[in-house]
Amino acid sequence: MIHLRRSLPLLTCALLGCALLVLFAPGGVLRRGEPPAGQAGRSPYDLTGSIEAAQEYLRRRPGDAAAWASLGRFCLEQARRTSDIAYYGKAEGAFRRSLGLPTGDGLPHIDAMIGMGALANARHDFAGAVSWGERARRAAPYRWAAYGVLTDAYLELGDYDRAEQALRHMLRGHPDLDSFTRAARLEALRGRTGAARRLLDRARAIAGEPAEYAFCLWQLGELAWSDGDPEGALAAYAEALAAEPGHAPSLAGKARAEAALGRTGEALRGYAAAVARAPSYVVEYAELLEHLGRKAEARRQYAVFAAQHRLLAAEGAADDLALGRFHADHGNAEAAVRHLRAEWKRRASVEVADALAWALHRTGREAEAAGYAAHAARLGGHNATFSYHRGAIEHALGHTTAARDHLSRALSRNPYFSPAGAERARALLEAGA
Repeated sequence: MIHLRRSLPLLTCALLGCALLVLFAPGGVLRRGEPPAGQAGRSPYDLTGSIEAAQEYLRRRPGDAAAWASLGRFCLEQARRTSDIAYYGKAEGAFRRSLGLPTGDGLPHIDAMIGMGALANARHDFAGAVSWGERARRAAPYRWAAYGVLTDAYLELGDYDRAEQALRHMLRGHPDLDSFTRAARLEALRGRTGAARRLLDRARAIAGEPAEYAFCLWQLGELAWSDGDPEGALAAYAEALAAEPGHAPSLAGKARAEAALGRTGEALRGYAAAVARAPSYVVEYAELLEHLGRKAEARRQYAVFAAQHRLLAAEGAADDLALGRFHADHGNAEAAVRHLRAEWKRRASVEVADALAWALHRTGREAEAAGYAAHAARLGGHNATFSYHRGAIEHALGHTTAARDHLSRALSRNPYFSPAGAERARALLEAGA
């Protein structure tokens, strides 16, 4: 296999040259570095209106397979933007209606297959996403979005070779924002943050709407944060929010950077705003409150997390990775191991390997924990939290030199990675790790 460090930069440069020439040449579609035009503070793509219009159209023409697939895509995007999982069921219903209708060529509607694959990824059913993506690819090898589904699924399954292969097809056939941002993620996993940054800059330059522009800036902020640059991260998150003021990941990222810079009041207000839009940030918010000594408020936020996940479980959408991480640090460590072993059976990703290592460490199973931590590093665990976890595990095993190396690497990479974690890493080093 041709490895990413050799193939992707050359491939993407060639493909990007063609795309960007069209977009940025005199009279081209966009000018470099400008956010997409639109009404200030609001995306011109009104998903609620699009959903209502599609539903109205389908009341009159219920046999239109393509329209059902479009409705499914709108619902899936609405779920992503609002964190309202009720839209997953609506998306699935629309995609299945599309698949059950005849089309002009007698095939199931390819967009519905691709939509089912994207929905499976959203629900963390990555094996199911591969199945749908492969069905779509076989039926229509030149529908490039199918390769995006496959890339995402294989990344989460920890199969980077197949992810790279799918992405290469996508880049060759359709070098666009979706393919560039996926390539950036792969490069970041390989530890090539400079290449990832260049790809995200190119993706941002061709973003077609404020939400896409905000997504690229948020990813750039995440890279800066991972590299221990809270000022750079803050600038990127702020630019993302200028394009899309309600972008929850950027609200949370901005709050995280503000906390690192000592702007505590702004950070707390930012986290509250992020949680109001996307409850997935509630634990991060609670951890800052707890670090500040506001334990009663933190407990209330942890209770919100628990209630949310009871509702998800009732809907058949339990998130074992989130639950495992929560229990490892704030709940029952044995429960954390159970959740994360279940998740590991579904996907052998870098995030799950690290989380399972940490949960095992919290239960005292250090030798097994070390194996998963090493596996996370092989998969691309290039961030301070992973290094801290591995250092703490090595310290528990009595491996002083290895513990010192990993803990020092964590603090060197990003001394702000976690209020409690960074403090603990420093304490271990001072104690002679």
